Amino acid sequence: MRNLLNFLARYNNLIIFLLLEGIAVYLVVKGNDYQNLRVAKDMRVLTLGIEKSIAKTRAYLNLYNINTKIAQENVNLRNRLERMIKNENLLFFSVSDTISQEQYVYTSAIIINNSINRQKNFFTLNKGKRQGVDIDMAVISPDGVAGIIISSSENFSVAMSLLNLDFHLSARIMSNGYFGSISWDGRDYRYAILNEIPLHVVINKGDTVKTTGYSAIFPQGVLVGVVNDFEKTGGDFYKIRILLATDFKKIDYVSVIGNLKKIEQVDIEKQNQ
Repeated sequence: MRNLLNFLARYNNLIIFLLLEGIAVYLVVKGNDYQNLRVAKDMRVLTLGIEKSIAKTRAYLNLYNINTKIAQENVNLRNRLERMIKNENLLFFSVSDTISQEQYVYTSAIIINNSINRQKNFFTLNKGKRQGVDIDMAVISPDGVAGIIISSSENFSVAMSLLNLDFHLSARIMSNGYFGSISWDGRDYRYAILNEIPLHVVINKGDTVKTTGYSAIFPQGVLVGVVNDFEKTGGDFYKIRILLATDFKKIDYVSVIGNLKKIEQVDIEKQNQ
């Protein structure tokens, strides 16, 4: 109470001035139609501005739900597309169950932890075994290859990022059909290296690079990136620098891909090694 009285005593002149100023403005506006309309117009403009700011804030806060819904819709579309592709090629299938003809299934996930500044980078997803995510599943962003699941608990999983010195992936230059091995050299997070492309092959900057589908993890045709530059290393192969399609500093929503026929493929390949 004493602090309040001290405050009033200290600023009594200012308080009286503001009070009288407010009364004067009220009287001017109330007794003058022009001033009344002008103040009302200014208040409407101010109110509209505040409402727009509130609407933008609500829209921003709702982005999480919107992005989650879009990610789920993308996954549903991928699964439907996989079924449609298999249904168009029934030369070796006599069953009517479309599920048994699928090879890849997709589920959406959110990255909740990520690193890009180490030599061996990983990221964590908010889904695990309970949601169908398990080891040796491919992870792709909306733009391209992201990583491979290496461990999974009930509700979380960890993926080896493409930005990891231990990551290797079979990829093909689409303009000429030649394939090699994609790996990261530990330098720039925006680039990877494509090796094992012979020197006689014609390569151009901007050539698209996609997965071959030769492994039992990634399906064929997932975008890896584009050729940024290339050089001869003194051996029999080019060293090709690939601008990655996935920006790992912006990656957020991903799709996890499960190969329903992976075990069968791996088993028969082991029998013939």
